[in-house]
Amino acid sequence: MSARIIIIEDEFLVALDMQVGLEDAGYKVVGVGDDWKSARDLAERKPDIALVDINLCDGATGPEIGAWLGAELGCTVIFVTANPRQLARPVPGALGVLIKPVDSRQVAETIDFALAARTGFPSAIPPPGLLPIAA
Repeated sequence: MSARIIIIEDEFLVALDMQVGLEDAGYKVVGVGDDWKSARDLAERKPDIALVDINLCDGATGPEIGAWLGAELGCTVIFVTANPRQLARPVPGALGVLIKPVDSRQVAETIDFALAARTGFPSAIPPPGLLPIAA
């Protein structure tokens, strides 16, 4: 199954690495942004899955962006951060969190799992690096 993926990450090389790795794995990255404004603009592309950092160019807006993408668009959100403790409470639509640094294989496996979860595949097993968001 194909998915429309956006990446919200302010570190250019991290975003590029995720984008290239996902495209090499056959996924379609429909855009990359680094703050609230770019996330709103990318939402027009109707993403299925969003990889979202917590700390962005405009501050620690990632959790708000993730909640908005989940609630408004039904987008599955995966946080990718070096600071998972900043996620103080569960975020609607969020599947979990990957802790940086991440590699291309880990990100692709997480997208595979997210797609299975979106389609209700009951026996999908979360990849080892995907952690639940602490309540």
